[in-house]
Amino acid sequence: MKHSKWLFLFLVPGFILYATFFIFPTLSALFYSFTDWDGLTPTFNYVGFENYINIFTNDYIFQKSIGNNMKFMLFVVVFQTLFSLIFALFLVKNTKGNVFLRAVYFFPTILSSVSVAFIWSYMYDPGLGLVNTLLTQLNLEFLTQNWLGNADIAIYSIAIVQVWFHTGQMLIIFVAGLQAIPKDLYEVAEVEGANRWQTFRKVTWPLVAPAATIVVAYTTIQSFKAFDLIFAMTRGGPNYSTEILATLIYNTAFRKFEFGYASAQSVVFMIIIALITILQFRILRANRVNY
Repeated sequence: MKHSKWLFLFLVPGFILYATFFIFPTLSALFYSFTDWDGLTPTFNYVGFENYINIFTNDYIFQKSIGNNMKFMLFVVVFQTLFSLIFALFLVKNTKGNVFLRAVYFFPTILSSVSVAFIWSYMYDPGLGLVNTLLTQLNLEFLTQNWLGNADIAIYSIAIVQVWFHTGQMLIIFVAGLQAIPKDLYEVAEVEGANRWQTFRKVTWPLVAPAATIVVAYTTIQSFKAFDLIFAMTRGGPNYSTEILATLIYNTAFRKFEFGYASAQSVVFMIIIALITILQFRILRANRVNY
């Protein structure tokens, strides 16, 4: 028992790192959210809940950013989860070909976000980009667009990049979940005469649901934190059509030097992510219970 007390000392380094890079910044953001600090001078005034009131009543750009974030998140969560699950179903067996394809799909994940942003910005170029060039070669000129300059579709164009960027990463999680399912259950389903859809619905999906929960939650957080990708491709434009909360907070703090207001935005940002993640966990857990 005496020796076990010393074991707690091994937790100290981890706690120091956690406190330094999470607890302290979080409490600092909460503190400064009630001030008008400009981030440069040592003095500031306490403004109470004025920043929060302004966020929800007078800040049109913040409200638009939430809308952009929701569009981006829904698109990415739906299609990234769907594609990664479909690919995992086809590549679940550990054959040489499947292992090679998993590596190919995973490869974009190891690239830096800025590199991916520059590659796709060139591909989306309305004059010389691969996307419009390919559509023209296929006699689909009517589909060519200014993919990043059209305010109606710019956020979805970047969402496509995000899906391409991280589908391979989620694919690995689904493959691990699928390989953990006992093969005996599939043999029983075959004996019972279940078709492929019935087998997927009654056997595969309920048992791969924990992996799906991880994928959906992680993808949601990723989509809210896609700062580097969006900033490198559009910087929130055109006309704030791709401005998300992460880029808005950056612009408020480091361009307008309204650190107090940016802190309030970041607190609201954290609350939104937490609420959405909790809601997703409950929905997915309820679906597992129903199965």
